[in-house]
Amino acid sequence: ELDTPTTKMKLIICLFIVVLYSIVVSSEQYTNKYDNVDIDQILRSDRLLKNYVNCLLEKGKCSPDGAELKKNLPDALKTACEKCNDKQKNASKKIINFLLENKREWWNELEKKYDPEGLYRKRYEEEARKQGIKL
Repeated sequence: ELDTPTTKMKLIICLFIVVLYSIVVSSEQYTNKYDNVDIDQILRSDRLLKNYVNCLLEKGKCSPDGAELKKNLPDALKTACEKCNDKQKNASKKIINFLLENKREWWNELEKKYDPEGLYRKRYEEEARKQGIKL
């Protein structure tokens, strides 16, 4: 029976565990180990930037920070960078804007791989417009 005190207690315990788990999971953040990578230096160098793009596209080897980015990118897209800190969010905006304005063909390749159905484009289009980014 669902109305017994024992069953109610079990349900309360299960609910507590689920809530606790969701709090722990939502408080996770991506590593900040690579937050001091010089984004401007990478953006100024076609060679460096292309290495990261090739890493993300599985066309080349990944540096440790590139591998971390590649691992986290699908989750960041799904969760609107929920686990990103402010520095990571700002760096992401800067990189996206740079690729869209200067390396559109690289952006298109990345978009084809990570957003083949255009779901994320639709989801983030309004936010991008507010940030002054034209998708």
